[in-house]
Amino acid sequence: MTFQKKHKLGALPFNEEPFDKSPVCLKVREGVKEKLRAIPDWQERLRNLIDELIENARNDCR
Repeated sequence: MTFQKKHKLGALPFNEEPFDKSPVCLKVREGVKEKLRAIPDWQERLRNLIDELIENARNDCR
């Protein structure tokens, strides 16, 4: 039996905007990954910080 697309019991998105299919990867210093994962809601908070960084970079270029 195959999975039916747009099934009523399917997973729902967390936000209105879909995420990019390819992730952004970066290397960090040793121990950072474990400390980061210990922070509640770290992925969403990091996404917000990245958005702020991009906005500040745009403002600096003007």
